[in-house]
Amino acid sequence: MKVDVTSGWLQGARCVGSPNQDERPADAAIDLLVIHGISLPPGEFGGGWIDALFTNTLDPQAHPYFQEIADLRVSAHVLIRRDGEIVQYVPFHRRAWHAGQSCFEGRARCNDFSIGVELEGCDDRPYEEAQYTALAELARALMAAYPAITPRRIAGHSDIAPGRKTDPGLAFDWQRFRTLLG
Repeated sequence: MKVDVTSGWLQGARCVGSPNQDERPADAAIDLLVIHGISLPPGEFGGGWIDALFTNTLDPQAHPYFQEIADLRVSAHVLIRRDGEIVQYVPFHRRAWHAGQSCFEGRARCNDFSIGVELEGCDDRPYEEAQYTALAELARALMAAYPAITPRRIAGHSDIAPGRKTDPGLAFDWQRFRTLLG
């Protein structure tokens, strides 16, 4: 697995471009990896609902919950599906809209300097082994491409937005991930 730093795309990932992105500030070095969890509808896996959310094509009539979120303009750089498939929405050198109001080590606006990785899942159900494997491979590729990202600079959404966000949740096994990361 390798990142093309010129284009910002991950080789071998399925690409679904999201309009929910913009330029990073000129002085913002990419030095943080943020792990999220997402399922649409909540607690359900599979289907194209996450792609639809990140591309502003979510049908609010398809599920009652979608009426609440259909107008959100959000994205992540990548999604790791339950089977380990990686889908990329935003080139890594651009700013994805994943962290919202956030702070890491005293620095606010984490979207400016982070890469957002969504895991298809929810806070209270175990993630799949294929997801941990893909996440560890992806993290190593990102650390090679962006050396300021180190194992110490990998955080959960709950770490950068405490009290507001809980993902990737208690079901995410940080020890397993760090062991696979090496």
